[in-house]
Amino acid sequence: MKDSLHRGAAVAAVVGAVGSVALTLYAGRANNLPFLMILMSGWVLAPFMGYALASRYTSSWSASTRAVLDGIIVFVAVTSLVVYARDVLKPPASKAATVFVAVPIGAWLLMLVAVPLTALISRRRSRSAQTP
Repeated sequence: MKDSLHRGAAVAAVVGAVGSVALTLYAGRANNLPFLMILMSGWVLAPFMGYALASRYTSSWSASTRAVLDGIIVFVAVTSLVVYARDVLKPPASKAATVFVAVPIGAWLLMLVAVPLTALISRRRSRSAQTP
């Protein structure tokens, strides 16, 4: 079960990253500032790269902490694709870069709060289970 969650999260991260960057580039297709589009693509890609980096070091983490990280990246991948696609499909007059800036911030906040909190709770539970 744990391995399938981790594999599913890895697939979701790749699909979310590729789809998010593609939607970002599509949304900015009329923009004449290629350097800005590179920066925005990197910004949108950053949470997925953060997940990839973090997942390399999860072998020493508790199973619950790894599961929370995997669950978060699945949630982030699905949410970002839905939000970005919705923004791209809006009429051209209402386009704004706000969602492409806000979603990665929300993803980072979610990862940086939920994962350490889960690790703390897991550590406390394991200590209380060891104490007779």
